[in-house]
Amino acid sequence: MAIKKAYCDCLETIKPVRDTLDVINGKWKLPIIISVGVGNERFTDIQDSIPGITPKVLAKELKELEQHKLLKRLVIDDYPVKILYKLEAYADTLTPIIYSLKDWGLNHRKKIIQKK
Repeated sequence: MAIKKAYCDCLETIKPVRDTLDVINGKWKLPIIISVGVGNERFTDIQDSIPGITPKVLAKELKELEQHKLLKRLVIDDYPVKILYKLEAYADTLTPIIYSLKDWGLNHRKKIIQKK
């Protein structure tokens, strides 16, 4: 019976973690969220702040983040038309996760460097 409970407990953790990773996983999503979060609102500013990202990939990732309600795309009807990207308030729920990942990454890098 204990094996069955451990299996269920494991699944209760795995499923929501998998759902989270399905949204923020990949090379570019978190860097885009961080870039927009620090004030880069225009497409070219976001692209310039993330080394190696192509315009095609950035456009695709922005669209996916918008579908997940983490970003909103604002069209300013001016001449010329301006398109801005802003974080939705919901994206603030990722802030503790991002800082935890940052802290873990810094600690991990120190641990790896110390072993050499």
